[in-house]
Amino acid sequence: MDTMARDNAYVANTYRRFPVSIVRGKGSLLWDEDGKEYIDMGTGIAVNTLGVADDGWQQAVTAQLGLVQHTSNLYYTEPCARLAEMLCQRTGMKKVFFGNSGAEANECAIKVARKWAAEQLGPEYTTIITLQNSFHGRTLTTLAATGQEHYHELFQPLTPGFVHVPAEDVEALRKAFEQHKVAAVLMECIQGEGGVVPLSPAYAAAVEEIVRANGALLMVDEVQTGNGRTGALYAYMNYGLHPDVVTTAKGLSGGLPLGAVLMNERTEHVLGYGDHGSTFGGNPVCCAAALYVLGCIDDALLMSVREKEYCLRNRFAASGGITEVTGMGLMLGLKTVKPAAEVVQRCMEQGVLCLTAKQKVRLLPALNIPMALLEKAADIICEVTQ
Repeated sequence: MDTMARDNAYVANTYRRFPVSIVRGKGSLLWDEDGKEYIDMGTGIAVNTLGVADDGWQQAVTAQLGLVQHTSNLYYTEPCARLAEMLCQRTGMKKVFFGNSGAEANECAIKVARKWAAEQLGPEYTTIITLQNSFHGRTLTTLAATGQEHYHELFQPLTPGFVHVPAEDVEALRKAFEQHKVAAVLMECIQGEGGVVPLSPAYAAAVEEIVRANGALLMVDEVQTGNGRTGALYAYMNYGLHPDVVTTAKGLSGGLPLGAVLMNERTEHVLGYGDHGSTFGGNPVCCAAALYVLGCIDDALLMSVREKEYCLRNRFAASGGITEVTGMGLMLGLKTVKPAAEVVQRCMEQGVLCLTAKQKVRLLPALNIPMALLEKAADIICEVTQ
């Protein structure tokens, strides 16, 4: 059996995979088992922050593998402690909890909000407001938080206590606070799975103002938008927000499973002994990888992300087949005249791997993708959208 046949025979049928079997890569190039080369414009859905097999990343990971690959959280490890320190120093947050994924990070944030509200506001303050068209994960609770009904249909009953309001509708948010005992608002600054839709700065500021006026928590989901993706370390920084809780994962460790929940001075002491835990969370190999990734996300790299966004927007603006570009940094959505799925298929045939999000083509290349490769990929995208 070849890889595709074996996968179809034995792996649960939850993914509609493309007919491509990736066997190796370097930087922003990937090769399939037939030797065909692709420019990677998806990075494992915003995971491979520095591309594939980055030399420094490999060295950081293998060095830690040679020391200890896992200890559990019954003991201290240096990479975990150093990574928490770095995240706090880079964001101004006070404490970090490590898990393995974005869904787990959001689960932890929800627990933080519920416990904080019970202690600070009263046990009846359990509601968490999220936005329609949001996506926060695939566990039962993070599905409940997700503001897209089609994700809910087959898995009832979901965890109660979530209210979804339309993005950009300030009055709907105010009304939700009037009608419910609200613990927190959880939102993405750019709705990635919802079609790469950014919040307007005015709306984001209004959300924070309403949250503060009602004494609730502001929680920002940076699972896809975080770790340099939008041209800032975290997308909320582009908006001037001051969240009480930040969740992140995906690109944090550049290809290994790691999620994090960052808590500020209002929430740093909410979780006590036994309130939460994770067997693999803060794994020393994953943390060593993340230390390297975060160390690379400096001002120069962030500036280059913004420059690459400018380059892409200019090229796509000249394409008659692309009618709109949304997003920020190297998290872009393209509204195309042709169906997005058709564009992605034709790009793949031409050696460029893209993604979709709703009815848009979605681009999430490595932050350090060479400009020449980025321009070549953009040219192919423009060509196939005509």
